[in-house]
Amino acid sequence: MAEICNVEMQSNGSFPNGKSLELVDESFDQIAVVAEPVPPVVESNVEDLKREIVLGRNVHTSCLEVTEPDADDESTGDKDAYMASVLARYRKTLIERTKHHLGYPYNLDFDYGALGQLQHFSINNLGDPFIESNYGVHSRQFEVGVLDWFARLWEIEKEDYWGYITNCGTEGNLHGILVGREVFPDGILYASKESHYSVFKAARMYRMDCVKVETLVTGEIDCVDFRTKLLDNKDKPAIINVNIGTTVKGAVDDLDLVIRTLEENGFPPERFYIHCDGALFGLMMPFVKKAPKVTFKKPIGSVSVSGHKFVGCPMPCGVQITRRSHINALSRNVEYLASRDATIMGSRNGHAPIFLWYTLNRKGYKGFQKEVQKCLRNAHYLKDRMREAGVGAMLNELSSTVVFERPPDEAFVRRWQLACQGNMAHAVVMPNVTIEKLDDFLDELIQGRSAWYKDGVQTPCLAADFGSNNCSCALHR
Repeated sequence: MAEICNVEMQSNGSFPNGKSLELVDESFDQIAVVAEPVPPVVESNVEDLKREIVLGRNVHTSCLEVTEPDADDESTGDKDAYMASVLARYRKTLIERTKHHLGYPYNLDFDYGALGQLQHFSINNLGDPFIESNYGVHSRQFEVGVLDWFARLWEIEKEDYWGYITNCGTEGNLHGILVGREVFPDGILYASKESHYSVFKAARMYRMDCVKVETLVTGEIDCVDFRTKLLDNKDKPAIINVNIGTTVKGAVDDLDLVIRTLEENGFPPERFYIHCDGALFGLMMPFVKKAPKVTFKKPIGSVSVSGHKFVGCPMPCGVQITRRSHINALSRNVEYLASRDATIMGSRNGHAPIFLWYTLNRKGYKGFQKEVQKCLRNAHYLKDRMREAGVGAMLNELSSTVVFERPPDEAFVRRWQLACQGNMAHAVVMPNVTIEKLDDFLDELIQGRSAWYKDGVQTPCLAADFGSNNCSCALHR
């Protein structure tokens, strides 16, 4: 991909390599024709050096130059042909990279062809979802339908909730924590150290006092340490972020134990606010038998999930729901919109609610239950095969995230797009991840390990990361 930024059209319509595009007639097929020069398809087996993160413009990021059209482009069609070629080659790259996507929690199994007819409209749900503004090209009716579905899932009556469809999971966390801050302006934010980075971003943005709580080896919040830190700040209300699936280990915080810890240490419901970050597992847990419930029948303040993760929406989005009694502290009249607004963003993607509505209608509760069971079953298959092959691996009980020893080969990590932290990597088993895909990954991993760990090179010890019973180092195997 590094060669992409070198493709630039000259003023005479040719390229730096001397080639020029041929004239095309009206029958030109923008999908079938891939004329050179175009960006090369990214091959997954291409070796890549370890990348460093630098401030400012990342020197490793490729770019496609934007060039001005020539005066005769409208008649020759050269520029259109060039752009069609670039897009066709880019599509091939996407297909190739999708085949080896395993480390991030995105469901890539979807078909929204029926919604193509709506892509010609600028749909914007600015303002409050429940108050129609003067802008008429919106999808509020779809948005409210989706919100009602999630309200039923989390057991809160229509008249008791307020929510909206966000632009991403981070926005849901930003909003939930902001509501908590508005309810308790002097409150202290508590979050486990394995919470998503957006939680700590919210603390910085809102200038909140934030206390990081230790975690168990599984990744869930350590309520013994939580109790100690609560008592250190007993005079201040508590705003707590509860993880319904941590980012790296997929750990689920014990919501009931968190509530009990609060109440047993002088924090009744009127002195705390709980936001549940359910980015991925918030939609999976309701369909896991005997899993603890995330419900507004418990004293929680808000819940958020991502729409582009388990649901499989092709654009980033999310759902945030809170109690209506809390939202008045945020809501403001906006005369320009002829509406009220209590959201983080102004304009909101009006296409996302339609995509979510379409999927929820097609799959329903039973469809999601089947997909959850498939993900958990395949995650256990991956973990078991790793352990059989001598690979240190851990899988939390309510999770489809398999954590394992980080491959020392950066090219392998890049090929399979693995998310890594320290000595750990993880694979997130989503509905699009098949047994065949897992077998391909495992075959390459096992073959790679035979080259990585030879001539006395030992596998790392991950006992401190995910427990000695899950570690396969020489000491613990």
